[in-house]
Amino acid sequence: MTDDGTLGDRLRRKRRDSLLTQEQLAGLSGVSQVMIAKTEQGHRQPRLSVLTRLADALDIPLSELVDNRPRLHGHRDGASILALRDTLLSPSLLPGIDAATDDGEPTPLPQLRDAVSQAAGLYWAGEFARLAATLPPLIGEARLTARSAGAPASSLLAQTYDLAASLMVHMGREDLAAIGAERAITAAAATGDELLHATLHGTYAWVLLHQGRLAESEQLAVTAASRIEPAFTAPPAHLAAWGHLLMIALAPAAAAGRDFADYVSLASAAAGRIGRKVMIYQASFAAASVAAQACHAYAVTRQPARALTAARKITPGDLAGIDYGRHLLDVAQAHTDARHPQAATAVLTQARTLAPVWFRHQGIARSLIADLYEQQKRLSPALRDLGASVDPHSYAPYHRRPR
Repeated sequence: MTDDGTLGDRLRRKRRDSLLTQEQLAGLSGVSQVMIAKTEQGHRQPRLSVLTRLADALDIPLSELVDNRPRLHGHRDGASILALRDTLLSPSLLPGIDAATDDGEPTPLPQLRDAVSQAAGLYWAGEFARLAATLPPLIGEARLTARSAGAPASSLLAQTYDLAASLMVHMGREDLAAIGAERAITAAAATGDELLHATLHGTYAWVLLHQGRLAESEQLAVTAASRIEPAFTAPPAHLAAWGHLLMIALAPAAAAGRDFADYVSLASAAAGRIGRKVMIYQASFAAASVAAQACHAYAVTRQPARALTAARKITPGDLAGIDYGRHLLDVAQAHTDARHPQAATAVLTQARTLAPVWFRHQGIARSLIADLYEQQKRLSPALRDLGASVDPHSYAPYHRRPR
């Protein structure tokens, strides 16, 4: 692997760019010098809360430390991301500026609804390049239609902004993601749909998680959930939205090492009450969702046996698209921590096959591959192939990184 291919290499380079010794960085971050040294040597993969403190001490975005950047591999990719940026930051949205810059006729609601559904399908299939090209004109259509059709179109506009926010998280553009999430919540407020409004706060909480703002992320999700806390007799959609927000709150709690048992218990009760999968706008909630998030929490807190036990509650078909792919990364993390390199490699290969473009954007996948490179004395062809697929410049297929 090249010098810029691992978390340890990036941490070392950023520390030196800041003219800090390991001891000085330890003093600024509150992370031990031993942990910093082991991370730079590639012998330790810190928790998200530790990486957040290191990034804060170095005054860099968390995404820069974990190397979350566009990996769409196409000559129009940069243009697509810039077009989406320009759409999210359009001057026409400023107060007092004439909003009539989106020319054309409003799109009929059924046609707009189908277009938003297709865009969501691209997201969940991990087709990020196509989604990046699709969203700017789709947001323009939704804006134009919302001005004439009111609440029904505002709901669709909110969902397009939400897709933009989610995509920008994967692109490592968390500031733009936050703007997209805020625009989504603002559009949802015009609909009078309290479930949509609350659910979109979950996306904002997810953005905060990726910014390393763990306490704020958890609190926002909990606050949104509390505002729609359902009665026992509430309809399935209401229970699903509430349970979905609890599952979002669980992730930052686990990353910060806080207790997350109540979130699992409450969400499990909601899923049990529903008894089936329920769609929540462009996402879904079911018992498998809870099991997958519990697996994630145990993987994050380095409890591989419990993570794998939770994973066994999920059967093929329970999760779809990149939702299942993210679960596979948690399973691979558990196998890596349990020193099951062959199983981890097989699961990572399955995740990459599921959605190759999405896979390239997963920092945890690159981190796990780096860990497996370090663990194994002889690299298997499958592991070499995985390394080349996430970053051919960082993972030389026939060379090991010197220890």
